[in-house]
Amino acid sequence: MKPTFTLLAILAATQSITALKVPQNVRDFYKRVKVGRCEGSDKLKGGFFDKDGKNAKAQWSYCQKSVAKQAIFIHGPNTFANMDIDCDGDLSDPGDGRCGSSEDTQGQTAFVDQVRKVSKNKIKDLNANIHPYVVFGNDREDGGPTFDPEKYGVKPLSVMAVVCGEKLIYGIWGDTNGDDGAPLVGEASLSLATACYGTKAVNGNSGHDESDVLYVAFTGDEAVPGPRTKWDAKDFAEFEDSIVEVGNRMIGRLK
Repeated sequence: MKPTFTLLAILAATQSITALKVPQNVRDFYKRVKVGRCEGSDKLKGGFFDKDGKNAKAQWSYCQKSVAKQAIFIHGPNTFANMDIDCDGDLSDPGDGRCGSSEDTQGQTAFVDQVRKVSKNKIKDLNANIHPYVVFGNDREDGGPTFDPEKYGVKPLSVMAVVCGEKLIYGIWGDTNGDDGAPLVGEASLSLATACYGTKAVNGNSGHDESDVLYVAFTGDEAVPGPRTKWDAKDFAEFEDSIVEVGNRMIGRLK
């Protein structure tokens, strides 16, 4: 069911938001598309893992079931994905130090040039302690499966919706999965994971193992945050508040 104008208006008017209750239309979407497999024309690309290990299976895919040409989400067999932690980017502000435990931090995100442009050079890159970004798409040169969301209309740094721990968090598409291991899905910045599960539950080397996290990217220019976006925010809450209006509009697509 499409959310009413009243619901969206209430959400848009809410200030100092760090996490939202999951609206009923998003709950309904979560329950409906979780069941079964993503197949046929709904399945944009498969062959991905949501965890490493010898018992892991390549059963995850990028899916557009029920939202063709409007959104893309990660789907597994009767499930979604887990949440590994990404600490790539500019860590000149180390936050509370939890990213220090990460064993595979990269010095920049995939969209570092775009970040500098849209922020008018106010920041060098995304900061995993501040910016709630999602690692989405797979870019490899070793022959493994790849997926480029841009080919399906998703714009770099556009707003994404993440349902985790009975919460709705808005993030941005801020990085891609590389070829330094298995072709994985299900990863987000430390700040986004913290909003989901709290400071004690996650750090740079420990995420959320259960495959119950819904990651949704939205297509088109409408999903790109505008000039009010606080790219130079000092903390997660300040940045999140600056993209919530766009996020509230985008979740209306989840019917």
